Amino acid sequence: MQKSQRLIQLIMRINAKQSFTVRELADEFGLSTRTITRDLQELSELGVPVYSIQGRGGGYKLLQERLLPPISFTEGEAISMFFACQTLDYFGSLPFDEGADSALHKFYHYLPVDIRQQIDRLKNRIMFWSPHRPMSVEILQTLLQAIMVSSVVTINYNSSRGVSERNIQPIGLYASSGYWYCPAYCFRREEIRQFRTDRILSAALNAKIPCREDVSRMTLSDKPNKDHVKQTMLQLEMTNKGVWLLESNPRLAPFIERNEDGSGMANIEIAAENLHFYVDLIWQLGGEAKIVGPAEGVAYMKQKVESMRLLYQSELP
Repeated sequence: MQKSQRLIQLIMRINAKQSFTVRELADEFGLSTRTITRDLQELSELGVPVYSIQGRGGGYKLLQERLLPPISFTEGEAISMFFACQTLDYFGSLPFDEGADSALHKFYHYLPVDIRQQIDRLKNRIMFWSPHRPMSVEILQTLLQAIMVSSVVTINYNSSRGVSERNIQPIGLYASSGYWYCPAYCFRREEIRQFRTDRILSAALNAKIPCREDVSRMTLSDKPNKDHVKQTMLQLEMTNKGVWLLESNPRLAPFIERNEDGSGMANIEIAAENLHFYVDLIWQLGGEAKIVGPAEGVAYMKQKVESMRLLYQSELP
């Protein structure tokens, strides 16, 4: 076996072991302990984070930040990977610290010159844009760590009712329109709630509260059980333009029914507690959409209209 091949296999082996002795590796590879020691020293100089354990038994241990073995990519895969990483460029904050930038730099640096030239020609011509939303990197990292190690997190959350302390068990993290969201089990409300991470003022792992096993098994694809949540039917009428505008909204588009003249209507079952959110959404369409029901939604819309009328009353002739 060539030395380069042996070093690659050695990297793969110690990545799997994390803790090992020179004698163990020597026996596995059929080499002397002196040769394995030299190889480990060479890997250390190349950046593989191994360090010796002092004391009885001795041996070596791999630092937490392990190196992965080399992976071969085709040209098409390389270009795809590069632009997949670039989808993160426009987020205000990421839960990966500087790892994404560092990986992208390494990936680009070791590509063949002609592939780098192709990528350079595509720069600023392909863009995965997302609105810039400033938020705490540290909080995102804490939530990500909680998901990885299955831990409860104590947060201070700024909701419409003010700031409150919550103990939550995160299910996952996802991004939409530049914001990061964290669906989590709230121990205070005893149900799954969705938290917008830019509204989390502080976050710390809390090992004193045990995680719920049923929540630990959940993923972002699991929808909360809504049997205990009061529902209401949001009924809308839309002009042609209203239909055109709402067809781009993933919350409402599936429920739109077009009339022959291009106008439309929609009946959407929503959580009653989210009614004001949807009314505020429809408010932005002005006269292109009308709320027909429920009565509480119509009343809230009329309240908004009256508030706007009073705001401009002194300026009207």
